[in-house]
Amino acid sequence: MLQPAYPITTPRLTLRPFTTDDLDAVHAYESRPDVARYLYWEPRDRDTSREALAKKATRTAIHAEGDALDLAITLTHTGELIGSALLVWTSDTHRQGEIGYILHPDHHGHGYATEAARAMLTLGFTGLRLHRITGRLDARNTASARVLAKLGMRHEATLVDNEHVKGEWTSETIYAILETEWTP
Repeated sequence: MLQPAYPITTPRLTLRPFTTDDLDAVHAYESRPDVARYLYWEPRDRDTSREALAKKATRTAIHAEGDALDLAITLTHTGELIGSALLVWTSDTHRQGEIGYILHPDHHGHGYATEAARAMLTLGFTGLRLHRITGRLDARNTASARVLAKLGMRHEATLVDNEHVKGEWTSETIYAILETEWTP
């Protein structure tokens, strides 16, 4: 079980649970085609963002396999919400998890995704005592692949044309890191 003490702080970011007050900021990035391009969903209208936000707001603790933390990424110095960070407990038996992140494009290129994902890896390895954490992405998403590599995660596989997403075959790349390889 993992019930973090919120907020979680990094040198420049504050990670915290989502609230319904975050709708404008969440919709600002979820509605963008360039954000949704490599995700499973299309750009979201306001109502769909509201529904997704309601679910995110409940994902604040991990009690069992399949549970997730879905946290708002905010800039500590301004409080501005710039994205989301995710940690999913994928297997109790195998002590495995998965991380993910989404940032508003206005905040790309500053190392925020790496900083937030590092915090999620720390929660996974120290809080959940996971053995292995993966990051899965569309193989065309080279910027996200660079983030995972910066975290010390290794490229383990590219599954060619393994999913049919948004009317096209897409390849999936998998990165991973073991608890013995992790250095916070």
